[in-house]
Amino acid sequence: MIIGVPREIKDHESRVGLVPAGVTTLREHGHEVLVECGAGRLSSIQDVEYEEAGARVLTSAADVWARSNMIVKVKEPQPSEYQHFRPDLLLFTYLHLATLRELTDELLKTKVTAVAYETIRERDGSLPLLTPMSEIAGRMSVQVGAQYLEKPMGGRGILLGGIPGVQAGNVVIIGGGVVGHNAAKIAVGLGAHVVLIDKNLNRLRELDDIYNGQIVTLASNSHTVREALRHADLVIGAVLVPGASAPRVVRRDMIKLMRPGSVVVDVAIDQGGCIETAHATTHSDPVYYVDDVLHYCVSNMPAAVPHTSTYGLTNATFPYLFKIAERGLAEACQASPAIAEGVNTFQGQVVHPGVAESQGREWTPVSTLF
Repeated sequence: MIIGVPREIKDHESRVGLVPAGVTTLREHGHEVLVECGAGRLSSIQDVEYEEAGARVLTSAADVWARSNMIVKVKEPQPSEYQHFRPDLLLFTYLHLATLRELTDELLKTKVTAVAYETIRERDGSLPLLTPMSEIAGRMSVQVGAQYLEKPMGGRGILLGGIPGVQAGNVVIIGGGVVGHNAAKIAVGLGAHVVLIDKNLNRLRELDDIYNGQIVTLASNSHTVREALRHADLVIGAVLVPGASAPRVVRRDMIKLMRPGSVVVDVAIDQGGCIETAHATTHSDPVYYVDDVLHYCVSNMPAAVPHTSTYGLTNATFPYLFKIAERGLAEACQASPAIAEGVNTFQGQVVHPGVAESQGREWTPVSTLF
């Protein structure tokens, strides 16, 4: 198989879909790897490292797309990349199609087969290709929130950890999954007062045991969320429904209760956001205000730490990539239900129920197509 790695072009997207170690393994098993010039530079990986690993470095993105059987990326294709779509192309990347109707339309029209990192799910329910970026985004959410709470950045002028004699900042985390757990870990480490809200009582029991009284856990309902936001300095949205749009847990009337200069970080923005007032922003223009509350809703947060993110991501993605390269998609899906769950579109059809439900489309089980 010929695997292509184009340079990412989304705003400030600094990660890359494959590292030299992966190139070496693929080459040792008879596959060809094409890498666009400069694809790894922002992740501190030079072209010569790819060449030494056995890849061919091409100067043109169009050549990488045209010559490859499978394109490996980090973020969803941007509109300028749609011209490269074709029926025999396999795309392996984060897609988050639930809120991207235009991209879904293009994938269906051109009959591209697209496998999404975020919907690959193992038998135990885990999302192994989402986990490392969720870990990073969860930890970053507190780091970014603490920065924007500073007065020169537009916030209330709160030090999250407080000092002796002065109350610590209040952090409310909505969602107790990987993002929420990692956000709590950093917030507790900074000395903040942390409230974590989730609808899964068993998960709340687990987190209560882990933190041993260092956080307050609350069962999710509209009253609990509203009252928690009333006292919050930093709110972190961390709700995920794999492959589908995130539920809007926080309504605008709740945001109005927050104090001016408070900060919202919606990590669920890739799936539409779990906060009603949230809309996707970029690293170039990351924040805006609604009702005097600062909102940070960058849809590719881990790109701010590309070296860590690239290696964390490719550690997780490569085993699946390699299985697809070795067996082809059909056989890989038959051998691995996790990969089958990752297929979102297949030769002009939606094959993931979450995407179909979010966009009001019909879908076909991928198991019927091979």
